[in-house]
Amino acid sequence: MKRTSVLALALLVGLAVLAPTVSGQEGGGWRNLMSMSNWTPVGKVDWKTVNGELWSTNGNGFLLSKQSYDNFEIRADFWVSPDANSGIFIRCQDPNKVGAATCYEVNIYDTRPDPAYRTGAIVDFAKPSNMSINTGNKWNSYQITAKGPRLIIRLNGETTVDIEDKKYARGPFALQAGVGVVRFRNVQIRELK
Repeated sequence: MKRTSVLALALLVGLAVLAPTVSGQEGGGWRNLMSMSNWTPVGKVDWKTVNGELWSTNGNGFLLSKQSYDNFEIRADFWVSPDANSGIFIRCQDPNKVGAATCYEVNIYDTRPDPAYRTGAIVDFAKPSNMSINTGNKWNSYQITAKGPRLIIRLNGETTVDIEDKKYARGPFALQAGVGVVRFRNVQIRELK
């Protein structure tokens, strides 16, 4: 009987540590960004929240974070149709001109005409180490780390980019909607020292 009580108490303590707090903070310093109140819509997009996910099925544009970041990790799950052109843009320099010319674009674009900077790449900076990962019609995960000049991209647990670049040091980040259906869930960020 005593062992069962100890195990039950340990389970409850473990669940309390893993559960999100009321303020939107996740364990380990992660901040949940799934509320539309964390974003500024840019462009003509029909972003909406459906079953706790951020969806876009029509239009071109972005959800731009209201905060700027320099050193951080982002975790995000995404589901796209096979024809989708999407991405996560980090350290954006001009909130009115989000794009590969003003941000690092972590691409989600399996059918990009020039496949050199397809899904898993940072457009114009680093080609993905694995060119065969296709993300259409299934849930996938990105983990993006930006610490100083070092940028690391992990797609479905596999490192696809690990580079150093000093062009952009700080800025908001953005979720892109373009061609096709785009859905994001579990979008979280934590700042690094």
